[in-house]
Amino acid sequence: MKKITLFLFIIFSQTIFSAAKITETEKLAATCKVWGFLKYYHTKVANGEVNWDNQLLEKLPKIEKAQTKEEFSLILENWIDELGPVKEIAPIPAPKDVEYFDKNFDLSWFNNKLFSKKLSKKLKFIEENRFQGEQFYVYAMEYVGNIGIRNESSEDPDFNNKDSKLRMVFMYWNLVEYFFPYKYQTDQKWDTTLEKVIPLAIEANNHDDFYKIMAELAFKVDDSHTEVYLYSSAAGSKPSYFFPANGKIIDDKVVITEILADSLAQADNIKVGDVITKINNQTIKDIIAEKKNLVSASNNAKYLDKIVQGILISKSDTVKVEFLKNGEYRTKTMIWHDYHDSHRNEFKKGAKKKRERFKLLDNNIGYVDMGIITDRNIPDMIELLKNTKAIVFDVRNYPKGTAIEISNFISPQENKFAIYTIPDLSYPGRFKWNNEGTSSGSDNKDNYKGKVVVLLNEKTQSHAEWTAMCFRASGNTTIIGSQTSGADGNISVFEFKGFRTLFSGIGVYYPDKRETQRIGIVPDIEVKPTIKGIQEGRDEVLDRALLFVETGK
Repeated sequence: MKKITLFLFIIFSQTIFSAAKITETEKLAATCKVWGFLKYYHTKVANGEVNWDNQLLEKLPKIEKAQTKEEFSLILENWIDELGPVKEIAPIPAPKDVEYFDKNFDLSWFNNKLFSKKLSKKLKFIEENRFQGEQFYVYAMEYVGNIGIRNESSEDPDFNNKDSKLRMVFMYWNLVEYFFPYKYQTDQKWDTTLEKVIPLAIEANNHDDFYKIMAELAFKVDDSHTEVYLYSSAAGSKPSYFFPANGKIIDDKVVITEILADSLAQADNIKVGDVITKINNQTIKDIIAEKKNLVSASNNAKYLDKIVQGILISKSDTVKVEFLKNGEYRTKTMIWHDYHDSHRNEFKKGAKKKRERFKLLDNNIGYVDMGIITDRNIPDMIELLKNTKAIVFDVRNYPKGTAIEISNFISPQENKFAIYTIPDLSYPGRFKWNNEGTSSGSDNKDNYKGKVVVLLNEKTQSHAEWTAMCFRASGNTTIIGSQTSGADGNISVFEFKGFRTLFSGIGVYYPDKRETQRIGIVPDIEVKPTIKGIQEGRDEVLDRALLFVETGK
């Protein structure tokens, strides 16, 4: 009797499990993964033989009706079978001298609890016999290896059709899944991001709401390179108005660092060093927290740098601003203006103070502005500064490709300073090391003998960070400043009708494989501007560099 009871219990349990319903989000997330995998792995799809977008739109209504995992798996199995047989070519030999970087790579989802064993085996077979030709939907950028996209629909989805919206979500999610080199570093697991964005995308029923969701999806890569440009559908959409100055967030306040329109600033008595504590009765601290999902940044330093731009923009031309001046809080109702008026100094000839590419400071110390010096200026720079006791290279900007030539001047020997990870389009999702990397400097007994100091901050991004790595490798460099942007590597750009976005396309590492993404370039001496220093008109980072040159500490 006990045996009969046990047998019936097992049968009953299996029946209950088999008939267990699956949620719509579970089905759609799993479908997204299968669709993306086949897009880059299946021979008939990866070579462009079938219209893969249309196939997804045809299958999604059937998937919606599936109530159990068996029904769901069968739809996917049949879909794969309809594509035709995959020729068995395994084992595919690993390329010679290739070292894989696999922190991003994980196809363990083949064993999803929603999948039948038969479906899991089909997916594994396709991986082992994957497409080996020229990918139809992506290509490698010449010389560098980051991806570009092609043959992707750039059209808006039908905002009243959830399947049409999901197609775009699935497309972008899989671009990150297979070709973003730093996916393993995102704060939120990329799988979790997919599960959270699916219901939001379904609910968004107009152009602007949907693309805001797409922007939030893109921001989840936590990459300072990532920007999202949304193209509004509304004719005569509401214009933006701007504060007539730039600022920096320090201690949950916005400190004015640069006047952009002299006459407008004077009219409201706005000066460098002024401190903003509230905008429209909302504290800067609360605004910072509120906008957290509206910016992609590799670290908090860059997040604050990016978010200040959004704080100083309004959709109304009348804005209440609370200032802290001389220990007193004062609220002023201001009129903000359009971009051209609020940024007059950028358009007015001679309004901005002229920057010098290089110069000689007091005490025989050289200074180079890396944001404006070009290759043709290097010989004159060397001639003027070669006998100084130190040169300060200011990289709180975006350099113009002069790092290698300057390194040949400051370095006594050749040094490798960066290696890379590059997408392997023959095995999508895997990245391979380019250990040859990049070297700078040369055997040069006449190299610069003085101290080399590099200034950095959160505006030091990408090529600027790469430049700092290059200079640091010379062996006689001290880096002073604060955390950099933490986004290195050539960018991949994706353009669609409704939005444009980008992310870091290759991974950049030190030769010993230490990471730079999100961490940035770590200074030897950390210095951050203070409110007091800005109000006194001092460059505290440069001041600290000059002190180091004189004292050695």
